[in-house]
Amino acid sequence: MTLFSRRHLCLISSLLFFTALHAADSLPKIPTVDQAIGKAAKEAPLAWQFTGNTPEELAAWQKKFRSKLGELLGPHTPPVTFSPERIGQTDAGKHIREEWLLKAKGTPTLPLYLLRPKVSGSPRPIVLALHGHGQFGHDSVVGLDHTEERRANIAKANYDYGRVFADRGFLVVAPCMLPFGRRLDSRYRNTKTDPCAITFVRLALLGQTLMGSNLRDCQWALDFACTQKDADPKRIACIGLSYGGRMTMLTAAIDERIQIVVPSGALNLMQERIGNPYSCGGQVIPGLLQYGDVPEIGSLIAPRYCIWETGSTDKLIVPGWKEKAITRLEKAYQASGHPNRLQIHNFQGGHRWDGTTALPLIEKKLLGK
Repeated sequence: MTLFSRRHLCLISSLLFFTALHAADSLPKIPTVDQAIGKAAKEAPLAWQFTGNTPEELAAWQKKFRSKLGELLGPHTPPVTFSPERIGQTDAGKHIREEWLLKAKGTPTLPLYLLRPKVSGSPRPIVLALHGHGQFGHDSVVGLDHTEERRANIAKANYDYGRVFADRGFLVVAPCMLPFGRRLDSRYRNTKTDPCAITFVRLALLGQTLMGSNLRDCQWALDFACTQKDADPKRIACIGLSYGGRMTMLTAAIDERIQIVVPSGALNLMQERIGNPYSCGGQVIPGLLQYGDVPEIGSLIAPRYCIWETGSTDKLIVPGWKEKAITRLEKAYQASGHPNRLQIHNFQGGHRWDGTTALPLIEKKLLGK
């Protein structure tokens, strides 16, 4: 090829490129997928928000909304028949930490810890302690701190609330949820892959949701705890941070055995979150915004005691949206006739468990202190 022909070819290529670029620029603008989803989120129907004023109206609404929520979650009923296997036991000072596997046909095996306090007397009240995101899963909640990395993880989030309650005389059960801790496949560790998003998609193909699967496991863990001879199934609290806070809310909304509920770092709305880049499949309930949002799920807890912990510097809880959530929660509790059973505990700090209001209340109501 001659020098002239090479130059001629380059010139033609450049002209074609700039012509195509100009043609693309001249096309009419259309909304991007993010813009379209953001607009849809702002205009979400939320058609089943509670509008009543009496305990009777609240009870009727709760029955309707709880049923719809169960449909949206997909399969979430824990196995009725299962085989528990204790695979470890450790003396942890004021309590014994037991490690168990719950097995049932057709259901993934559930690992959990059971913390038995070293106290005598009547059967102990139960605390269902739920973990959030992170590679250590339920290990942090029960205080496994044998490495510097684990100690730092616990210190940052005040994460060992399961251990704290066990040392105060509660029987604590802490399940490992999906897709965290030992339940996460090793190929997803230390990568940029979002295991929550991947697990959600894969379960969806099987007709399941990730939140529904974790709800099943949280209730399964509670069922197991209630069978223990040293447990009192009539005195139950549920606590959790971050995703654990989200699952604390959901588990208590569905399971009315739970009397005191403490979701921490979870007072935000899906309507706000999907307006931004967002992929946590562990928090997605398909179709939820057609009917309601986090405040409506939280309203299913009324008139039981519920303390929502929010840190002053927690960037996941957005001003403006937080107040919207509180207003809707307060309406349900006002209608229930027990407005004081809803508490918003604001503390100085970030995305962590606090407990300064929750601990005394749970001890008073469930231990009689």
